Amino acid sequence: MDLKQLEYFVHVAELGSFTRASTFLRVAQPALSRQIRALEVELRQALFERNGRGVTLTEPGKRLLAHGRGILQQVERARQDMEDERGAISGHLAVGMPPSVSRALTAPLVAAFRARFPKATLTVVEGLSTYMLEWLQIGRIDCAVVYNVTPSPAIDLLPVLDEVLYLVSARTPGQPLIGPPLPLAELGGRELVMPSRPHSIRMLLEGALVAEGRKPRVGIEIESVAAILDLVQTQGLHGVLTLNGVRSHGPEEAFQVRPLAPEHGGRLVTTQWIATSAQRPSGALLTQSTALLRELMLEHWSVPGEPAAG
Repeated sequence: MDLKQLEYFVHVAELGSFTRASTFLRVAQPALSRQIRALEVELRQALFERNGRGVTLTEPGKRLLAHGRGILQQVERARQDMEDERGAISGHLAVGMPPSVSRALTAPLVAAFRARFPKATLTVVEGLSTYMLEWLQIGRIDCAVVYNVTPSPAIDLLPVLDEVLYLVSARTPGQPLIGPPLPLAELGGRELVMPSRPHSIRMLLEGALVAEGRKPRVGIEIESVAAILDLVQTQGLHGVLTLNGVRSHGPEEAFQVRPLAPEHGGRLVTTQWIATSAQRPSGALLTQSTALLRELMLEHWSVPGEPAAG
């Protein structure tokens, strides 16, 4: 297996067609087909299923695509690292964020990144924390904003923010936006709409309730924050979100939020981290971009009264 074969394979897989990949790569289609066939022979696996509309990946092909993207990105990072030694920072950075964070931070990040690194390019990918940690390990992304992750030797974690979790309910006339704290013991009678496991907030809430001998009453599982808020507003359900999660999908005046209070005191808090791979060299672009991302999170995502993590 060589890098050219891997590059050809990835492009055919992503474009779903030998013809389109041939045009994109400016390689004759018979030559492209020979390289893919040689790869299949070497691996003793069929990587594509051919049909009249193009090609689809087999199960072995899907596994190779995940590895192939990571390998090619690591090769590109090695080139970038060598370029960084020669002067201005260049290259490509892929950043992963949860959807609610992406909604608030993508525009400021793009503007600041382009101003600070004019010779570099940026990709922003949305996903759950669990998935983004997997993407870090296979090289699909370079860094990620994640919640409540379990420490791992493969991942470096930089704590940035602590965010209080709130019970979110439809607001009635005369109610304040932020209500009094709600003891976790009183949460059980309320029907919740929440993301499914392994969403970080769901896991954190369930863990806190288990510690008090209770469990949540989850009526509906939905991954979208916007859809959760729609159901809270129209169906009499309740959500559990950060204040920024509500504000990023507003209008916040339609809801009342109450901080969740565990039995032992304090508030139920979720920690926001910046995660990078501990198994790859960071390079100047990643190091400086991580610092930039932390600055923007503290500027655009922090809530007055909720401290930075650390």
